[in-house]
Amino acid sequence: MECIDHDDELDLSSLVDKTRNINVPIGHIIAAQRWKNSELHHTLQSNVQVLFEENLGVVDFFPSSKIGVIFIREPELVSFSGQKKKLAKLRKANRVQAIVLAEKTPTSSQYYPEVQKFCIMDLGFNIIPVPGQNEAASLLAQMVVSESHMNANPFLKKRTYRVDEALLTTIRSIPGLGSLKARTLLEHFGSIENICRASNQELSMVIGKAGAVNVLKFFEKK
Repeated sequence: MECIDHDDELDLSSLVDKTRNINVPIGHIIAAQRWKNSELHHTLQSNVQVLFEENLGVVDFFPSSKIGVIFIREPELVSFSGQKKKLAKLRKANRVQAIVLAEKTPTSSQYYPEVQKFCIMDLGFNIIPVPGQNEAASLLAQMVVSESHMNANPFLKKRTYRVDEALLTTIRSIPGLGSLKARTLLEHFGSIENICRASNQELSMVIGKAGAVNVLKFFEKK
């Protein structure tokens, strides 16, 4: 898939207006038109309803009206300067909760720490590494499912969802964690997004102190 970079055409005012007016129907995800017919799109549409829109600006996906997801592909992770400018604009707009998915592969892994540091330390964005587009699609679908349950009943207690194998693959990539603890984490928290937000104490109660340290280190949370 060829992804056209509209960074030079993007101004902050249009980005603010667009992110302010996004309304995502429950059980759907809004995606930028540039992702249509991509590998990610084909995987995603088997799990949730996908709506495409032009001119979403920096954001690639809206799994809900409050969350904007930016997917940094392997080539963009290697050459990060253009993406850095886009992310900084999104932070300045400050209209949505931004989550960054980064395609961390053997080729791009050496560049990931710098991108991770910029997202977390400079922008305050959550960043989640994924091996590829299929895993990114599964994570996006899980965000939609989680949001749908929250909207259906905001007082609903956490429940155990069927573990998605692609999501499990992503969690297994955390050094020192192992398959059993990876599955336990997903069964307890329901999504990688919730794992990323969890505190040291919350993680320790589920997978022990050593496991919690590994997870926090992976997501660079102090």
